[in-house]
Amino acid sequence: MKKWIRTGMALAGIALLASGCGKQAEPLEKVRVAEVTRSIFYAPEYVAIEKGFFKDEGLNVELKTTWGGDKTMTALLSNGADIALVGSETSIYVHAQGSDDPVVNFAQLTQTDGTFLVSREKVENFEWDQLKGTTFLGQRKGGMPQMVGEYVLKEHGIDPHKDLDLIQNIDFANVANAFASGTGDYVQLFEPTASIFEKEGKGHIVASFGTESGHVPYTTFMAKESYMNKNDETVDKFTRALYKAQQWVDQASAKEIADVIAPYFEDTDPGIMETVVDRYKSQGSFATDPVLDKEEWENLQNIMDEAGELPERIDHDTLVNTSIAEKASKE
Repeated sequence: MKKWIRTGMALAGIALLASGCGKQAEPLEKVRVAEVTRSIFYAPEYVAIEKGFFKDEGLNVELKTTWGGDKTMTALLSNGADIALVGSETSIYVHAQGSDDPVVNFAQLTQTDGTFLVSREKVENFEWDQLKGTTFLGQRKGGMPQMVGEYVLKEHGIDPHKDLDLIQNIDFANVANAFASGTGDYVQLFEPTASIFEKEGKGHIVASFGTESGHVPYTTFMAKESYMNKNDETVDKFTRALYKAQQWVDQASAKEIADVIAPYFEDTDPGIMETVVDRYKSQGSFATDPVLDKEEWENLQNIMDEAGELPERIDHDTLVNTSIAEKASKE
């Protein structure tokens, strides 16, 4: 009798095992994300992928770099991407063109400008007045780096078009090379180029535009309103995963973060990556939650208005949805 019982139990175990082997996991939902550029500045995005936070939410994020705000927005508007990571100013530009399917900001990634002021010569006790009469190699006109750069100069009593020789006719990709070749006394650069130049003795970081300009929705995740209406659960999951990554980045060391995102920057020296991450963490560039609040939105529009690039002032509620981010931050 015991023999038959043991045999029955064994057969039942085999049946359960076979049943388990035959059961397949639910397929991950693909979400196509277009990022405006590849940057250490976007560390939490890469952390969310590498640490499996998106997968934990049942999402397979397909990331592509579209290299430029206009190209990124074109990909989003033409349904070449579901979600875009780009400067919030682009959503204002689209709205001003009369789009019947507005692009809505739903999750903030970075909350300061990401550029630094680099001097060709070493400057002791730098003061902004020292820029007067110099040649300043700035960023492309109409982009957030340029607008923030000019805003900060004006805040320090400097008229960028009268008090210095401002160069803005060089493509974004060639600004660093132009400075390295001898153009300009000062230049506005992103990381890791600023730190690389400092390490190689080509320049010296003397100030941070991010620190000077305050909180602003520099890069946010956004999607067309129609996509968000049809895929509300997907957007919820995406934002929850992002928030987990933001919290992880906030608590992790610069080295830990650099190690996780290393696969996205194979040609960058690990030491430089750690330095850059630490600099961005220290000045609070990485948002610790995805909520784009009204004060940040107004600061963005003030900067655009000062630069003469604001088509019209848009209410926060028109192009920003905070309910998704607020919900994710409370779960």
